[in-house]
Amino acid sequence: MKIDCSYAGIVRYAVTAIAIAMAIYHMWAIMFGAPEAILFRGTHLLFAMVLTFLIFRITGGPSPTPAPLDYVLLVLGAAPIVYLFANYEYIVTRIFYIDDLFPADIALSVIFILVVLEATRRVIGLALPLTAIVFLIYGLFIAKLEWMRLLDQLFMTTEGIFGIPLSVSASYVLIFVLFGSFMERTGTGQLFMDFAMSLTGHTAGGPGKVSVVSSSLFGTISGSAVANVMVDGPIAIPLMKRSGFPPHFAAGVEATASTGGQIMPPIMGAAAFVMAEFLAVSYAQVVIWAIIPAVLYYIACFAAVHFEAKRRGLMGLPRSELPRLGEVMRVRGHLFIPILIILIVMYSGYSAPMAALIGTLACFPVAFLRKSTRECVNLQNIVDAFVDGARNALPVALACACAGIVIGVVTLSGLGIVFTQFVVGLSKDTLLLALILTMMAGIVLGMGMPTTPAYIIMTALLVPAIIKLGVIAPAAHMFALYFAVLSAITPPVALAVFAAAGIAKADLWKSGWAAVKIGAAGFIVPFMFIFEPALLMIGPWSAVIPAVMTACVGILLFAAGLHGYLVTACAAWHRVFLVVAGLLLVKPGLFTDLLGAALALAVIAVQYLARRDTTAAGKTQTAK
Repeated sequence: MKIDCSYAGIVRYAVTAIAIAMAIYHMWAIMFGAPEAILFRGTHLLFAMVLTFLIFRITGGPSPTPAPLDYVLLVLGAAPIVYLFANYEYIVTRIFYIDDLFPADIALSVIFILVVLEATRRVIGLALPLTAIVFLIYGLFIAKLEWMRLLDQLFMTTEGIFGIPLSVSASYVLIFVLFGSFMERTGTGQLFMDFAMSLTGHTAGGPGKVSVVSSSLFGTISGSAVANVMVDGPIAIPLMKRSGFPPHFAAGVEATASTGGQIMPPIMGAAAFVMAEFLAVSYAQVVIWAIIPAVLYYIACFAAVHFEAKRRGLMGLPRSELPRLGEVMRVRGHLFIPILIILIVMYSGYSAPMAALIGTLACFPVAFLRKSTRECVNLQNIVDAFVDGARNALPVALACACAGIVIGVVTLSGLGIVFTQFVVGLSKDTLLLALILTMMAGIVLGMGMPTTPAYIIMTALLVPAIIKLGVIAPAAHMFALYFAVLSAITPPVALAVFAAAGIAKADLWKSGWAAVKIGAAGFIVPFMFIFEPALLMIGPWSAVIPAVMTACVGILLFAAGLHGYLVTACAAWHRVFLVVAGLLLVKPGLFTDLLGAALALAVIAVQYLARRDTTAAGKTQTAK
């Protein structure tokens, strides 16, 4: 192999070496125990800073080589962290907020905050840095915080930039992102696509259902809506268009299905790990809470595709063009093993990071088991998997660091308490109004920033308000998480829709509203588990099972009403009755369940009779 000694080549080798070092450091920390908080989180952020300024340019342009300014910022970002390491004894023995900062502390605090904001802007855009700046302005000029105490909070403690969000990124997110990269490099994406094709490709609207199934599977190892779209979309969207779905609907299906990956167990998005840390529970507990809502979300997507296909008279793909399930499992089925390993290890009592580490280390040995995937096992592919994992972790690491600025200001100023009182007062102690306000805030926040920081900010500002109104903590946090996730398909800024519409060559607005319509039932699911915690598997099975059954039926009826088909095509009043019936069945309570069932049965009976008459008339016409 020829060595590239050009400037660009040297930078590329440096990025590769640093990315591998970052991944190995975190694997070592999981295996042998992480260092003290400042040291571990600081090292995590140091790696992220260095890689960011080597990879991302100030203008976001395509230049493969850093400019002098990039190196200056790299040094300015690294120096404060190195300073903390070099003066570790002083940092941990001083009394926060009481001992005055030295001039070096002050200068490095200011520099570090500014460089964190710039690094975050380069990786994920302006929205989150601008939000952090607004909070800094609030803290200094409205809350009148003493500037030295604010710098102390943000830089010298573990209550600011080095707070819980960055801890979650370092402890959980990187290793799961690395696992996803290893799975992709061993061909798991193709396995998921073929598996979905063999199961659903032949049914009505089959390619759309393939998108739903494969995106839910791929989401378990990705946790990023846009990444899911970019992997799954180039295959699923052309198939949907070929089968007769309009381009905007195909884009909407892909965006909605891919977005659900962040809430789909067993491996959810990064925000789920943050939730576990905030609630002081195991990640396995969060998975248990998330299972039923995630299934309901995907039932809604699947039903939307089915009813839309039936209304349009679209058939599936010919079986001759589809892979056979037995052949898929024979050729690539062994690639499911690392996911099973993670589940077995995690539910055997080991930590989620340890389970992810063992699953990651198993990926390439498992791929080596069969000739069909053995070609993936080579040094270059392994190196690329390490590099992909480190690079894919950068947005989360920097988002968590920047969100730490917001959390630091909120904590020090008491803004969380003020905001809670404001929301409770505005909603006039009405839970539904408080939930709607929280939903709107989550969608707005999520439009401009990734799910994780949007969820973190909601947790600081809004979740306490709905808990104060009587909602149990797990349901309140899941509610916030869902709407931070669903912002990816909510116009005008819907990143998953943008990605899918680009692949489908479809109109952005049409695609966005199609995604909202397909995922509309998903917007109801969070309200369902607020009023019926049994949907989070909280409570006795005698409550959980009936709640799940009525919720599933309600979601199906709601989707049928929105898309205008159940037994046959719906008249306008059929659609209204089905939507109302779905909502009544979703709402807990025997009376609403009976009323919803009565409305649904009325529509089904009318449609069944209409279809029977149409069939009989068709037979008579044929006989003539």
